Amino acid sequence: MNPTTVQLPYITNFTRSDEYRRVIHHLIPGGAHTYSKGDDQFPVLSPAAITHGKGAYCWDPDGNKYLDTLMGLTAVSLGHAYEPVLERVRQELEKGANFSRPSVIEREMAERFLALVPQHDMIKYAKNGSVVTTAAVKLARAYSGRTLIARPAEHPFYSYDDWFIGSTACDYGIPREIKDLTVLYRQDSLEDLERMFEEYPGQIACVISEPEKWIPLEADFYEKAIALAHRHGALWIMDEMITGFKTDYPGSIRKFNAHPDLATWGKGIANGFSFCALTGKKEIMQLGGINSEGTPKLFLVSTTHGGETHAIAAGLATMDVFEREPVIAHNHAIGDYYIAGIRAILDSKNLGSYFDLTGFNWSVGMIVRNAQGHPDFALRTLVMQEMIRRGILFQGILSPCYSHTYADIDWMLAAFAETCDIFIQALDKGVEHYLVGPEIKPVFRKYN
Repeated sequence: MNPTTVQLPYITNFTRSDEYRRVIHHLIPGGAHTYSKGDDQFPVLSPAAITHGKGAYCWDPDGNKYLDTLMGLTAVSLGHAYEPVLERVRQELEKGANFSRPSVIEREMAERFLALVPQHDMIKYAKNGSVVTTAAVKLARAYSGRTLIARPAEHPFYSYDDWFIGSTACDYGIPREIKDLTVLYRQDSLEDLERMFEEYPGQIACVISEPEKWIPLEADFYEKAIALAHRHGALWIMDEMITGFKTDYPGSIRKFNAHPDLATWGKGIANGFSFCALTGKKEIMQLGGINSEGTPKLFLVSTTHGGETHAIAAGLATMDVFEREPVIAHNHAIGDYYIAGIRAILDSKNLGSYFDLTGFNWSVGMIVRNAQGHPDFALRTLVMQEMIRRGILFQGILSPCYSHTYADIDWMLAAFAETCDIFIQALDKGVEHYLVGPEIKPVFRKYN
């Protein structure tokens, strides 16, 4: 790696972004359609919106170019406006996007996707992840006859629906009766999972959990965890929204040879297009069907746009690329290169105690600490500000995509090396002398 030879940009003009910011909050609550994209998640000196993207890059209203590191909140696995995906989408759009009966492409996707997940027999489509996670929870309750939902306490997001949001700090507007229906356990702890089942005997319908979040797991973890849940009469939902098409192909369900009852998919499976899916075992999924006359009807998922042809086509084209080219290997190698580079910079500047890298090579997070060793939002915002100033659209996470190159990571590392120099000065003189505007805030918080 040779980040020292990179010629860095220095972005100072956010005039049109500032004008956008002044208007947008009067039009859209929160200023965006997911809170992770809100103004309170970025420093003042940052793009307020994006005009377009190509490959690993995007541009703001002022014409500033950035290296995108989070790639559409991890939804873009190949690259922005990736031509092989766009070509298939164009072909499908010429035929129409939505009809009064299912399109034939729905069967094509069902057969193709289920071939990747031999553990499961049926699939249901939707437009966002919250819909399919809630559908999975509904199936689990119907199948088990129970009401409680279990989820790891440390995992940040599963759905905007009440069953999840009521278990977070953002529980305003959620009735207490609903809040009490979700219970928590310590992530990746079989002992605490057992404790939870014993605390709520015969009451838990399912466990929903991301396969891998912060720490590596033993190869047999899911064999043990799912067996434990089944022993207590509960189903296991593997939420592959983040891990799908990243940890492996199609995801951690293959990596761990796991056999969950249900799995949820989205984000990277269609390279940023709005296509999500729920897969599962037939005896559970068919509860949402219409062929078993005389049985209770479970209204599972019914979305006008769930079968939009162009989004399904994007998913099929994304699968084509993953099966034809070494996408997983490339993305993991990019992550490894970045991790090695960041650690080398931290070692050279004696800043190892101020930064922690978390996650994996397919999604690398960064925790920024103060001199007392505590996570510090002001210092984190300063790091983001200085990275953005140098053309890196950075929220503390690198989610590698197939369009990222080693030269891109050299650019990122060069920007981080200079950012560290500013960071050292801020430690000495005070962050308030370097950070412009307020610090960022947690998405899940009690008050604005």
